[in-house]
Amino acid sequence: MWWKLKLHWQIAIAMFMGLGAGILFQALPGGEPGGWFYGGITAMGTIFIRLLRMVIVPLIFTSIVTGVAGVGDSRRLGRLGSKTFAYYLVSSLLAIVIGILLANAIRPGEGARIGAGHDFDAAALEKPASIGQILIDMIPLNPIKAAADGQILGVIFFAILLGVGLNRLGGESRRLLEGFFRAGFDVMMQITEMIIRLAPLGVFGLMTQAVAGAGLELFRTLGLYMVTILTGFSLHMFVVLPTLLFFSTRLDPRRHFRAMAPAIMTAFSTCSSNATLPVTMNNVEKRAGVSNTVSSFVLPLGATVNMNGTALYECAGVIFISQVLAMKLTLAQQFTVVLTALLSAIGCAGIPSAGLVVIFIVTQAIGFRDAQVGVIIGAMLAVDRPLDMFRTTVNIFSDSVGAVIVAHSEGEKGLYPEAK
Repeated sequence: MWWKLKLHWQIAIAMFMGLGAGILFQALPGGEPGGWFYGGITAMGTIFIRLLRMVIVPLIFTSIVTGVAGVGDSRRLGRLGSKTFAYYLVSSLLAIVIGILLANAIRPGEGARIGAGHDFDAAALEKPASIGQILIDMIPLNPIKAAADGQILGVIFFAILLGVGLNRLGGESRRLLEGFFRAGFDVMMQITEMIIRLAPLGVFGLMTQAVAGAGLELFRTLGLYMVTILTGFSLHMFVVLPTLLFFSTRLDPRRHFRAMAPAIMTAFSTCSSNATLPVTMNNVEKRAGVSNTVSSFVLPLGATVNMNGTALYECAGVIFISQVLAMKLTLAQQFTVVLTALLSAIGCAGIPSAGLVVIFIVTQAIGFRDAQVGVIIGAMLAVDRPLDMFRTTVNIFSDSVGAVIVAHSEGEKGLYPEAK
């Protein structure tokens, strides 16, 4: 029976059903798909995304506060922070190197001709702030407004400060406040688990809408460019990250893939690191056996800061643009691409196609103007949906690997209790 299958199998079946339904709707006469039946199916995906986004801010806030405050020893808090950021730095740099090497080896943009049919107004996109401004914006003038506006970096910064303050507080006040935030976190996890059970319906609606709207031609346009990016994602997810996990913990990476299967499917279908965060946290704690103390610190931070897939995509994408323009980048310019991609990925919101917007930061850093690259990025946008699916999957998988590595380094036992 359908409801007796494990959740990730339900999601996988829903994805294929959505693919088939999308093809059928696209084949109907009358142009773009529509009607009450199509609207009802796609509404399931919209409702699922809204439910996930509804719990993001309160879940992140309560989980970070309880996670930081629960560390207890301020020295351990510093140790967790240093290990977490060291992992983010190493994994992101490895992803960037893979992107640059593949783009230079395959050279997908060499001799490419982007037709005039892909007109794109670069000025119409709201480009992200400078790297310095991103760091400034991490400090919210009004934490409540930051939460209301969904400014995740600001929410994370204030939650960490509040957790540190609770950590330094003693006596009855600390016990009461820590109990309050712990209760809030427990309630949010209960709500999250209820929403996760609706994932197959949401995935079915999302896949139907994606395929019916864009069609299978989406997967055949700019083929060599897509092959380059997808090869980079595959190498990072199936070679680099498992290797980091094995040599850091001596644990079998296959157990981690099994534990994270529902989160991987959800990330692939939603294209949102933040929307997948509730599922990622659930899998890391319940299926991978990581403590709430570690997962509450590593995962919310990683959903905004640790964007391995986005960093890889930006580097390979900028080199692809330079190849289309027949402009050879010097080693110094490529080094600039590395640094800019590493920093700009930190400020990239965990929402669909955010990496495509952030790529303007990197192109401007090496001297390209929006007018030069706008048409090319418009063509890239036409095939961004499948790339965004894989990009988000790499992002959340890297976060989960980091959580297990940090947990193992902290001496936690009993990892992967459900893995067979």
